[in-house]
Amino acid sequence: MLQVTELNQFYGGSHILRGLSFSAQPGEITCLLGRNGVGKTTLLKCLMGLIPAKSGEIRWQDNPINAWKPHQRVRAGIAYVPQGREIFPRLTVEENLLMGLSRYRAAEAKTVSAEIYQLFPVLQAMKQRRGGDLSGGQQQQLAIGRALASRPQLLILDEPTEGIQPSVIKEIGSVIRQLARRGDMAILLVEQFYDFAAELADQYMVMSRGEIVQRGRGVDMEVDGVRGLVAI
Repeated sequence: MLQVTELNQFYGGSHILRGLSFSAQPGEITCLLGRNGVGKTTLLKCLMGLIPAKSGEIRWQDNPINAWKPHQRVRAGIAYVPQGREIFPRLTVEENLLMGLSRYRAAEAKTVSAEIYQLFPVLQAMKQRRGGDLSGGQQQQLAIGRALASRPQLLILDEPTEGIQPSVIKEIGSVIRQLARRGDMAILLVEQFYDFAAELADQYMVMSRGEIVQRGRGVDMEVDGVRGLVAI
């Protein structure tokens, strides 16, 4: 579904992404791990068209999308939850979700919002609360819910566990697993929290200094020594 081939990106004279190649398939959770500063977020911004790739190719459903703008990628079925969540703090939970539902007619928007509230019941309970008044974990659930409002076929998550209490991490992990099991969505999860990634990954990749230095099946992460590669 997503195919990345020999992707390169530079900041000034620094070679940030170095010939990255990988794919993400429907029904699978692909986890990308690595320490801070190895280029993970830069890669995701290239995938979303927020910054251009210097060279290489990004293909989505067998179409080259390097020249597509971010909104075109979203319309094509790619959703992105950035690090830091970036919800609208002055809007209510319901209004935040409506931003993602604006493409639908009223009846369909109601159906999609019901699906989101079923995945994250806390959002329904707090739908009239301002986003900025929610806890970090609730804001993360809202950010994921807003991304799901576009009914994506690829969901990209940038460190969804950052700064969140363990109970909510477990809830988010359960939702990610549910989404993958449906079989119609590919999930690309960027994470530093090894245990969370190891529990969810169907496939894993480890980045270091802009390169993918190791990859394999999620069930083999412990045997492959991935914890030692990403531990600080």
